[in-house]
Amino acid sequence: MASSHLKFSSKLPNAKTTIFTTVGNLARKHNAIDLSQGFPNFEVDQKLRNLVTNAMQKGHNQYAPMQGYYRLREIISQKIEILHNRIYKPETEITVTVGATQAIFTAITAFVNKGDEVVVFKPAYDCYEPAIELNGGIPIYVQLDADGYKPDWQAFKNKISEKTRMVIINTPHNPSGRIFSKEDMLQLQEILKPTNCIVVSDEVYEHIIFDGNAHQSASRFDDLAQRSFVCASFGKTFHVTGWKIGYCAAPEVLMREFRKTHQFAVFCVDHPVQRAMADYLWKEENYLSLPSFYQEKRDLFLEGLKGSKFKFKPSEGTYFQLLDYSKITDESDEDLAKRLITEYKLASIPISSFNANNRQDGVLRFCFAKKNETLKQAIDILKSF
Repeated sequence: MASSHLKFSSKLPNAKTTIFTTVGNLARKHNAIDLSQGFPNFEVDQKLRNLVTNAMQKGHNQYAPMQGYYRLREIISQKIEILHNRIYKPETEITVTVGATQAIFTAITAFVNKGDEVVVFKPAYDCYEPAIELNGGIPIYVQLDADGYKPDWQAFKNKISEKTRMVIINTPHNPSGRIFSKEDMLQLQEILKPTNCIVVSDEVYEHIIFDGNAHQSASRFDDLAQRSFVCASFGKTFHVTGWKIGYCAAPEVLMREFRKTHQFAVFCVDHPVQRAMADYLWKEENYLSLPSFYQEKRDLFLEGLKGSKFKFKPSEGTYFQLLDYSKITDESDEDLAKRLITEYKLASIPISSFNANNRQDGVLRFCFAKKNETLKQAIDILKSF
């Protein structure tokens, strides 16, 4: 029981229970098929599990280095060089983190001060704004158009001011499934060239790109790379979201400040898992095979929905697909999502929660990182509308 003498004001007075928790609880209550939260319902590669077990049995159960196990940082550096032709020094420019969320939070905490503005593209994943507000920053929104969720770069440029300390981008983009093109990244780079803005590039779905497209990492572009924190997630990449392990890459001058915050927030990350990841990443096929693996699931899901009343543009990346329900009902996305759970036993995410002013786009987000039989069950439900 709290003391009656305690008085305080909340640092996040407007924070509510996340839509993921709300939908997840409702889905469990109604025993619904869960295509809402972004985690797979299939097993992790047994080889990766064995590597973790072996690392523990070999005694790697104490603290890892604060920056991360060196061999893992070295292999991350090699991976980025192979894919994006950018060299990050393992000693000073790569840090292993407790997932991408911690990397993003740490970068924001290290650089955003009271009154600083941080530009966020909406719809946006819900961890950005609380981190900005906790550090006294002010989120400045650029709303993506509902027809394709393509950035309006003139609108973005108009939001940049002397108060802008940081810009947060996310590609492949959650929840829309859109990827930033090379032209998008070049426009972003050109607009930011004369500024003092830092970029946080959320690239957690970096290896889940479809239809032969390439991931346009901020690390590919000279000026962007010099001002960017590239944040990534092994949890998303290797179907182990519960392990909470990722990494951050940035120039030494930025990473030095990042590590000052990192060491006092978490100090270091699970040691045996880092050892296992270093061995697993050594085989490039373990991440290069992901686009085809997930595209098969995307295509299965969308092929099954042909002839239904839902409209869609195939996801370009991530393992999320938006479905437009405008031919079915004029309900709000929150109301339809709730009805889908309670009446049809299928859970999805209404994305108005991630839009500026809860804009209604008439779409729901579905996760297709599921077993094929789960997706087929969901298809049958959606086709019954």
